Amino acid sequence: MNGTIELAAVDGVGGAESAGCTPMAGDPDPLARAFAAVAGGDLEALAGVFDACADDLFGLALWRTGSREDAADAVQEVFIRLARSGRRLAGVHKPRAYLLAMVHRAAVDILRRRRRTVEATDALLEPTAAGYEDRADASRLSALLRRLPAAQREAVWLRHFAELTFAEIGEATGVPVFTAASRYRLGIRRLRRLLGVEP
Repeated sequence: MNGTIELAAVDGVGGAESAGCTPMAGDPDPLARAFAAVAGGDLEALAGVFDACADDLFGLALWRTGSREDAADAVQEVFIRLARSGRRLAGVHKPRAYLLAMVHRAAVDILRRRRRTVEATDALLEPTAAGYEDRADASRLSALLRRLPAAQREAVWLRHFAELTFAEIGEATGVPVFTAASRYRLGIRRLRRLLGVEP
């Protein structure tokens, strides 16, 4: 994002950097398989859903709320709802988009309930290298990202780190495609201004 170092979205759930729900070795789509098992009534398959997508869900919730604690609460809420949904999940054709929409709603609900003004200090970005300059850049970018409105910050995360299309971002956040694209573009433009890249 800043042209000098590679930065990764922080996940905080499984400890690995996430760029999407990634298949496990030998399984082309572990999320779809585990999700179908949960829809069939197998609650033990929730572990497979968690393994396949928890980092993405946590990442989106973190970028929406700015707080690791709130993000973890949002992910937990999603899995509680999944456990209660049972066979109603059988009609879901895009599990990843469905789960991202669930965590988006859970994060928004948490923010509405808490309405906190406490300044968040959790990093939104971490450097992939361990040098001091890299950490300083990641810290600076995290601070600048916090200055974006939550909806714009969320759109930037979904586009760059979850690699969703604008249609998928709209579906996950419950807004029209145009609004999703507009939030992203406004967020990037504002971030570029904050970075001094454009006037």
